[in-house]
Amino acid sequence: MASKEVKQLIKKLESQGFTVEATRKGHYKVSRKGAFVTYLPGTPSDHRSLKNCLSYLKRAGYKP
Repeated sequence: MASKEVKQLIKKLESQGFTVEATRKGHYKVSRKGAFVTYLPGTPSDHRSLKNCLSYLKRAGYKP
């Protein structure tokens, strides 16, 4: 089950044209126009993990 922050981020990503798929291990695979961007943690345990993912997403065109 995803944390509240991750759920909100997934909604924003999908509204901006990203594709988000749940993996069998509880993470989320993010792609855009068929190209892989990053994996999102289902429940971030490290305080930097979500911020690191955001940096990859911004490079791929995500607007926060």
